[in-house]
Amino acid sequence: MDAVQEAFGMMAEETLDPSDWADVQVLSHRVIDDAVAYLSEVRDRPVWREMPADVREFFATPLPRSPASLAAVYGEVSRTVMSYPMGNIHPRFWAWYMGSSNFTGALGDFLAAVQGSNLGGGNHAAGLMDGQVVNWCKQMLGLPASAGGTLVSGGSMANIIGLTVARNTKAGIDVREHGVAAIEKPLRFYGSDQTHSCHRKAMEALGLGNRALRRIPTDASLRIDIAALRAAIAEDRAAGFKPACVIGNAGTVNTGAIDDLRTLAKLAHEEDLWFHVDGCIGALIAIAPRNAYRVAGIEWADSVALDPHKWLHAPFEAGCALVRDAVAHRKTFAVTPEYLESTPRGLASGEWLHDYGLQTTRGFRALKVWMALKEHGVDKFGRLIDQNIAQAGYLAGLIEAEPLLQLVVPPTINIVCFRYQPGLAGEALKALNTEIMLRLQEQGIAALSDTTVHGEHCLRVAINNHRTRREDLDLLMRETVRLGREITAASPTSS
Repeated sequence: MDAVQEAFGMMAEETLDPSDWADVQVLSHRVIDDAVAYLSEVRDRPVWREMPADVREFFATPLPRSPASLAAVYGEVSRTVMSYPMGNIHPRFWAWYMGSSNFTGALGDFLAAVQGSNLGGGNHAAGLMDGQVVNWCKQMLGLPASAGGTLVSGGSMANIIGLTVARNTKAGIDVREHGVAAIEKPLRFYGSDQTHSCHRKAMEALGLGNRALRRIPTDASLRIDIAALRAAIAEDRAAGFKPACVIGNAGTVNTGAIDDLRTLAKLAHEEDLWFHVDGCIGALIAIAPRNAYRVAGIEWADSVALDPHKWLHAPFEAGCALVRDAVAHRKTFAVTPEYLESTPRGLASGEWLHDYGLQTTRGFRALKVWMALKEHGVDKFGRLIDQNIAQAGYLAGLIEAEPLLQLVVPPTINIVCFRYQPGLAGEALKALNTEIMLRLQEQGIAALSDTTVHGEHCLRVAINNHRTRREDLDLLMRETVRLGREITAASPTSS
């Protein structure tokens, strides 16, 4: 045998499996113990902190050529990555709308990685669970069981899936065969001036261009102006364009404003438009017993984008696109090369999930969502949504009770926009509030973001966190006022 190996130049065979599974088991138990401590003690740590120079330099080290022990590798991860997180699992992280993960979901991600299934297709359990989670999402939003759907990376991709089906359905030609240049009348899509920037990216990626997305003005509550929308559709038709799709917001990223989805659905039907709902902020309000009425009409959508990694608190990343017409959904993406043909039995006899999106290779995202839903039940997630919305109302009340704070717009759901206002205006007021925001971050107190509402700069608190408590919001108000006074007292213009 040695002679045969030598004759064919064969080297000793290797594997990535450990030589001693017992050592790995010991370390794995330590990792789990550390993970439990990491989450159970999260409130005791700063929300965020700046990395020192030596940690930053660690991420510039060259490609490793020789092996290191797994214990040493984990030690480096613990010292760097685990010690300097973004902070979104912390109860006082409200900077962006992210969700705050959960331990069961993290275990699901681990088990999914261990099992290692590729969800492009095939006859195996992970594929069936993927379909089950999509079906559960339909049930949560009230879409019919016959609807199509797919799990994706997040909201941006979920919106692209829905808008791609809309483009192909309304183009009037076979876009897949002939391309967008063959569309006789340029398509028009409509959304409010508060619509997320991912829709611009979608228009560009779909070959329609940014100008294909017409931004419609909003009313005082930052909801799309229905009369202005109707006028824009009529104007475009008269100018030779083809109105194709209206995008409704089930929660805008700036303030959480929710468009009148029922009226938009009726308008879309009357005007023969595709009705797409960007529900990445608030679609899941549909499961909240006290607030579900806010998204009434979402069940009439032709397509919906939502994010289980937000109000279902799945670990990143987990988005979902739902499409009422499952045939149109599959027709938009399905390709069957000879190496991916189905068989009557065996591994290739299952449904090919890559026929519903852009990815052929897909991770097993469903398990982390499935496990958490099974453990807690969907009713609890609904109550947690109600809890966050109630907390936003509580925070708004604290702001209105403090003379030095100004509520910029009443919260619709769980996003609160306010500012510290000692009597300044313009750039001076913006600079002051920006400095407050940065000091809250740098001192590890809380993570806020800022934005512009009705042309005015403000601080933004997005409460999308199952760990947040009213005491955290009390602390935020105290510290905001403290920092505001501290900064203005030190300012040369304050004397």
